[in-house]
Amino acid sequence: MKVTLSDTARRFIALFEEETEATAHDCLVFDDRVVFLVAAGDMATAIGPGGRTVQSVERQLGRTVELVEDADTPEAFVASALAPAAVRHVTLSRQNDTVAYVEVAEADRGVAIGAGGNTIDTARELARRHYDIDDIQLT
Repeated sequence: MKVTLSDTARRFIALFEEETEATAHDCLVFDDRVVFLVAAGDMATAIGPGGRTVQSVERQLGRTVELVEDADTPEAFVASALAPAAVRHVTLSRQNDTVAYVEVAEADRGVAIGAGGNTIDTARELARRHYDIDDIQLT
């Protein structure tokens, strides 16, 4: 699936990649935060020693920066997007819509949902954009 980026997202990706030397495959821009989809294996580079690299990006953008690591399969992608929640299993159901059913430890349900639903909403948007997944449901 082809992802269309806004001019702002393109600018933010360019700044992120220049500052971190990590590759970003996507960028979601919100009023108070920015979410970068980081290439698999580039997460440590994006964060930097003690988090200094990502903190520098946050200062430059004036927003909180969240990172999601890309993955090769839709199931692994959904699990990554819900991190740091401990995902036990992801099952895709393809009937009228494609739904990812995610088994999460009860203690991690709040982490998977995030404050105000931010984490699961971000995961849903990224999964829709990259894997044509219509919804993510926690089980």
